[in-house]
Amino acid sequence: MALTLSPTTSIHLLNSTSVAIPRIFAADSHLRSRYRRPVSLISNPRLRFHSRAYCSESIRCLCSPSSSASPMSLEISTPNSQFLDCLLYSRAYWVTQGVIAWNVDVGEGSCYLYASKTAALSFSEDGIEGYDLRFKLEAESESLPTKVIEKFPHIGNYKPFKVPSDLDIRDLVKTQLAVVYFDAKGRMIQGTGLQLPGVIDELFSYDGPLGAHFTPEGVSLHLWAPTAQAVSVCIYKNPLDESPMEICPFKEVNGVWSTEGTSDWEGCYYVYKVSVYHPSTFKVETCYANDPYARGISADGSKTLLVNLDSDDLKPEGWDKLADKKPRLRSFSDISVYELHVRDFSANDETVCPEHRGGYLAFTLKDSAGVKHLQKLADAGLTHLHLLPTYQFGDVDDEKEKWKSIDTSLLVGLPPDSPEAQARITEIQNDDGYNWGYNPVLWGVPKGSYASDPTGPCRIIEFRKMVQALNCTGLNVVLDVVYNHLHANGPHDKDSVLDKIVPGYYLRRNNDGFVENSTCVNNTASEHYMVDRLIRDDLLNWVVNYKVDGFRFDLMGHIMKATMVKAKSAIGSLRKESDGVDGSRIYLYGEGWNFGEVANNGRGINASQFNLSGTGIGSFNDRIRDATLGGSPFGHPLQQGFITGLLLQPNGHEHGSEATQQLMLSTAKDHIQIGMAANLKDYVLTNHEGKEVKGSEVLMHDATPVAYASQPTETINYVSAHDNETLFDIISLKTPMEISLDERCRINHLASSMIALSQGIPFFHAGDEILRSKSLDRDSYNSGDWFNRLDFSYQSNNWGVGLPPKGKNEHSWPLIKPRLQDPSFKPQSSHIVAALHNFLDLLRIRYSSPLFRLDSAKAIQDRVRFHNTGPSSIPGAIVMTIEDGHKGIPSVSQIDPNYSFIVVIFNARPSEFSYLTPLLKDRNLKLHPVQVMSGDERVKKSVYDAFSGGFTVPARTTTVFVESRNR
Repeated sequence: MALTLSPTTSIHLLNSTSVAIPRIFAADSHLRSRYRRPVSLISNPRLRFHSRAYCSESIRCLCSPSSSASPMSLEISTPNSQFLDCLLYSRAYWVTQGVIAWNVDVGEGSCYLYASKTAALSFSEDGIEGYDLRFKLEAESESLPTKVIEKFPHIGNYKPFKVPSDLDIRDLVKTQLAVVYFDAKGRMIQGTGLQLPGVIDELFSYDGPLGAHFTPEGVSLHLWAPTAQAVSVCIYKNPLDESPMEICPFKEVNGVWSTEGTSDWEGCYYVYKVSVYHPSTFKVETCYANDPYARGISADGSKTLLVNLDSDDLKPEGWDKLADKKPRLRSFSDISVYELHVRDFSANDETVCPEHRGGYLAFTLKDSAGVKHLQKLADAGLTHLHLLPTYQFGDVDDEKEKWKSIDTSLLVGLPPDSPEAQARITEIQNDDGYNWGYNPVLWGVPKGSYASDPTGPCRIIEFRKMVQALNCTGLNVVLDVVYNHLHANGPHDKDSVLDKIVPGYYLRRNNDGFVENSTCVNNTASEHYMVDRLIRDDLLNWVVNYKVDGFRFDLMGHIMKATMVKAKSAIGSLRKESDGVDGSRIYLYGEGWNFGEVANNGRGINASQFNLSGTGIGSFNDRIRDATLGGSPFGHPLQQGFITGLLLQPNGHEHGSEATQQLMLSTAKDHIQIGMAANLKDYVLTNHEGKEVKGSEVLMHDATPVAYASQPTETINYVSAHDNETLFDIISLKTPMEISLDERCRINHLASSMIALSQGIPFFHAGDEILRSKSLDRDSYNSGDWFNRLDFSYQSNNWGVGLPPKGKNEHSWPLIKPRLQDPSFKPQSSHIVAALHNFLDLLRIRYSSPLFRLDSAKAIQDRVRFHNTGPSSIPGAIVMTIEDGHKGIPSVSQIDPNYSFIVVIFNARPSEFSYLTPLLKDRNLKLHPVQVMSGDERVKKSVYDAFSGGFTVPARTTTVFVESRNR
């Protein structure tokens, strides 16, 4: 984990001394460098210490960090303040009603539980003070119960302490709690706070109504807050009102607080007032929070809108019948995905009226350049449009009048490698209208900055119009959801919601009690029941109320597998007749990366690539991406791969000896071929050594198996996405500077073809098909419209609009500058249009035959073969065949009425590829009809000789030969 230290934050002691606590920033792309908020080692700097000395052993025990996310060693600047406040940490876990787990061995000593309703606990040389209640805990000789270890594997070796059976635990969890260990002579040795999610789940797990519910009689509000001491709701007539028109106290039943209101509450705004002990401040705080189940919000984000999503006033015409008009989807194996940011789509589209640019309604304009572009993709076969985050996220104000902007006319004439554009963009980047949105505030509310009016229900109506319009275009809508972390925590941050209501529950904490930040900041804990439930409920909200067609899960590996499986089951059970949607057609996929505290099932079985095998949930295949392009997003940008010239056209970067490069290239080919077979772990192929191996037996550099999928729809094949450089940009970096632009365009198309014609689900980044550039920006999450521009007029691909922003790219500026300076790197409109036509041809080919979209592992094993394999194979070329049933092979059924046999040759070589095999003699293979009609003259020069079984394919070309049933 790469960390960058910033200036320190001072934590003030009670006697005005201070402790220096460094702050950290996640620098690894997997840790979401797109997120700008600094990651604090401690969730809140209001920490209490007593300056009076107690014992040096206590300092050593309490300051010793137990995990990488714990505070670094503390040095207290006065010799009189040796005793560190025990409550800084929460190292004990109340895991069940009867058991507290703590990693201490009391021996002949004793352990006590202390509680203070007013949060008055403190420690001194006289012992612990300020408590209301004190209970002795009995140390047990046995290990923790099996069910506890399964839920909390990271504390499996902790000692169990028995809790007295007569305690009123439901009241105790509302107080400040600490456990203290005394030696046999009664001297206090250690003390710490407690983490409560285990006992909370056991006592307060709840499946009843939450949020606002509307009936003809009125409105009811329900809030799950089992640790709260009091809850009330403030009702406001208007979003800008400072004084509520009504304050209603809630009644609690087993952790759920509720109240009833009149029907005239509908259309008003509300805020919860929660009195609750917050472990980050050691105080009983009065928190003002939005509803976690909010379905609307005020423009300034301060209040929740009481909105009934079932109201006819919020439904576009025909909304209730949309399920009957969804694009046809035979099987999940028919899916192809196009990833797009809402603002990118139209912010620069002059065919869109200014008030709709960058927003939901731009998707409803049939005659705009962008919508016409999407229609071309849909007509060619594309099925799903994946939208980057559209929920309520932070760092972009919903009130557009508050945005800062620059006059881009001042940037247009600058040199292509000028640093001025990035400097100007960076000055306002945190106050403009741009951000990818991976900083969630409220999961269940559409983002207001994409609406023409962020007040009232406008965002709801316009979001629905967008989904409806896209479905009518022939595209299913996928939402990018971020359940792995939250934008804010603590009792006072305006963007904090869940941590104000049940502090310490929704966010995953380490063994010292501090919030885990491996995702980037404020990791959530789906292993806790009510977090799991909130995620599932939110998904159902988007499916039922907005009729979306799929979900992409950001950092899915940080979510528990059980949550994903239950979510899939809940969605799949929805029926048109009762729910207005067909849940069986909704597809789930995400990033199954395995890192951080959840790695290797560290917090339970997580939704990682390997763990998801057999679930039907897709995960991104980084193996085919890295083998195709070369290196990885975390390696040297000049490291070459299968299509970028490794061995065959070196770029000057040190790749090792020729033998090393040969091995690298042949290994990359193995990885790609497994990916083309949907990355199936049991698929058998011949590797570069000539051995027959399963996909799971082919290993990466760290000995991890390449293949992990059990069925083709569990693999999302891709070479580019919103993260890292665009496809055109990475090719421009990795290929030799001296090759022509035409060749780079061919490589761009070659990469897309390897994804489009593979088994599994192909995924494309918006702009792959039109040579999109971000001027070599490797992380454009906050780089504004200037660097993220998409041009559907096809006049520019946005190359050479200045050096990319300094923050994430300065280390590569020496590589970037000469490329941006060179005018031969910049595509002309003719290149862009040709690239688009070639991409559309790929989609047409994929959807011309079900053989490219096989729906089972058995079908792929029976039908897909790779040739030109083993130690004598010709490097830089892949030969794949797909066979349908015919008289010669009765064991394979016929699924394609048009073609009985397909040969696909991917020639990444800078020269012509000739290949001869007797296995493919005497066939009636012809160039695919789409390629016969292609505008690419080079592909038409591909030749097959039936007599010899020989093929000739031009340089950097993908050719498809088909055998028609109608000879």
